[in-house]
Amino acid sequence: MKIYEYQAKGLFARYAIGVPKGIVAVTPAEALAAARSLGTMPIVLKAQIHSGGRGKAGGVRVIARLDEVETAAAGLLGRTLVTAQTGPKGQPVRALLVEEAVAVRQELYAGIAIDRSAGRPLVLVSAEGGVEIETLAARAPQKIVREAVDPAFGLRPFQTRRLFFSCGLDAGLGAAAATLLLNLYRLFIEKDCSAVEINPLVITRSMEVVALDAKVNVDENGLFRHPDLQALADTTPEDPREVEAGRLGLNYIKLKGNVGCMVNGAGLAMATMDLVKLAGAEPANFLDVGGGATAGMIGEGLRILLSDRDVKVVFINIFGGILRCDTLATGVREAASRLGGVPLPVVIRLEGTNREAGERILASAGLDFIPVRGLGEAAERIKELLSAHEHPGR
Repeated sequence: MKIYEYQAKGLFARYAIGVPKGIVAVTPAEALAAARSLGTMPIVLKAQIHSGGRGKAGGVRVIARLDEVETAAAGLLGRTLVTAQTGPKGQPVRALLVEEAVAVRQELYAGIAIDRSAGRPLVLVSAEGGVEIETLAARAPQKIVREAVDPAFGLRPFQTRRLFFSCGLDAGLGAAAATLLLNLYRLFIEKDCSAVEINPLVITRSMEVVALDAKVNVDENGLFRHPDLQALADTTPEDPREVEAGRLGLNYIKLKGNVGCMVNGAGLAMATMDLVKLAGAEPANFLDVGGGATAGMIGEGLRILLSDRDVKVVFINIFGGILRCDTLATGVREAASRLGGVPLPVVIRLEGTNREAGERILASAGLDFIPVRGLGEAAERIKELLSAHEHPGR
């Protein structure tokens, strides 16, 4: 789960991580009042969206005069901000962080993520902050210093000092930055985060260590332990189908293709999307109904899939195990009945537990599906159906 910068900085403050003074505003008038309340100029207006790269997209503005704040805020609020991370649709700006400007002496980078190959947290620090870490990793990976953390012992003070001394900080600043990083790691662990990032982490001209930006991603599997974090969730920037599917316990991700895929199991889902690509098509979604799906969940998943107007062909690829083929067929039949039929061609492959029973259920429902046995046959059928859609009458 992503949270906004102002929310992340609220968490930082609770963990004794220095941040600039700031106030959230949702109208131009509130932005002006916030600037007056801060009592200092210049101030910075920062668009609040679930994405990085806001500065390059014009979402961060330094305002030198109080009488310019309201106009500048009006120009940002309601605007759709397109960054390298949002995709071409962008995200609407519904709130601004009105923040005091900080006199910067040096910019650093600090972040913590999960190294899944090693199965442990990985701390990253660089003397080159203020740039996208992905770009820096590609251009000059040697400039990012890494420190793996043993979960049994946690991040140790000597590791944090080593990281910042490698950035050329003197003993006093290195110790202050090291303490901040220890607090950041404590937040990372205690709040079940999947990633935290400060870019830039700055040394001010008054020699303070301050988090000028803040990014916190929380592992949704741990949210049940954190009702305070659940209250920070804002799903309005997300695809409504993905949000609804999540509430139903389904794993659905909207993609850009034309073949709607319903699969059980993430591994089979990935293989299915590869198969669709092999057929010369593009998957329109990733829909993993999982092993424990009920007939009702299957029906809702099919309804969500069919609501995507980009879908021209549906491919249901089920390997019956924990999710039996007859349960899948019952859910599909119930969804088709509620929807008054399935208006698109459906290629279906059922294998495994209760396959014959599933096929009987679908046949008795009068659904004009196209059954296939092998994956090669499925690819051919998908290719034929898409060709017929693109060239009707041939």
